[in-house]
Amino acid sequence: MTDVYSPTTTANPQTSCLVVPSDAVGKARCGIKVVQVLLSFVAFVLEENVLRCSSCFALYFFEFVSCTAFLFTLLLLLLTTTTLQNRVGIKCWPKLDFVYTGVIAGTFFVSSVIFATTHGDSSVEKAAVAFGFLASLMFFLDIGLFWKKNGFPFPGNRKCETDATATEAHTEAEKLNTLPDGE
Repeated sequence: MTDVYSPTTTANPQTSCLVVPSDAVGKARCGIKVVQVLLSFVAFVLEENVLRCSSCFALYFFEFVSCTAFLFTLLLLLLTTTTLQNRVGIKCWPKLDFVYTGVIAGTFFVSSVIFATTHGDSSVEKAAVAFGFLASLMFFLDIGLFWKKNGFPFPGNRKCETDATATEAHTEAEKLNTLPDGE
C-alpha cells in the first residue's frame, strides 16, 4: 500500500537558486559586479569614518553615490544571478543593466573627482577617494565589456519583449471581440 501513496515527482537536484552565467550577466561580468559591490562598500565605510569635513557637500555627495552604488548593484547582482529575475517581470535586463551601470559609473566618477579636489589631508579621505576611483573604473570596465559582447542595447525603436507581447495580445483580443456588424 505504500507504493500507492508514494510521491509522483522527485526533486530535481540540478535546480539551483544561483544562475551564473545567465541570460542577463555572464561569468566575467558577474565577477566584475561582485568587485563593484565590494569596492563601493569599502568606499562607503571609509567615507563614514571621516571625522571632519572641509567641504561637507562633497563628502555627502560621495556618501550618497557610494551607498547607492553598493545597495543597487548588490540588488541588481542578486536579481540577475538568481531565479528571481524570472519572477520580477522585467524582460529588458540588458537595457536596465546598461543604463544603470552607465549612470552609476558617471556619478561615481564625478563624486570621486569632487571629493578628491575638496577633501582634507586625512588618510581615511584619501583611501575613500582611491576606492571611489577604483569602483568607478570597475563600472566603466563593466560598460565596456557589455558593449563589446552585446553591442548598444538601444538599436532603433525596438521595444522590450513585454511591450511587444502585450501589444500582440491586445491586437488578438480586439480581433476576437469585434462584432461582425462593425459595432
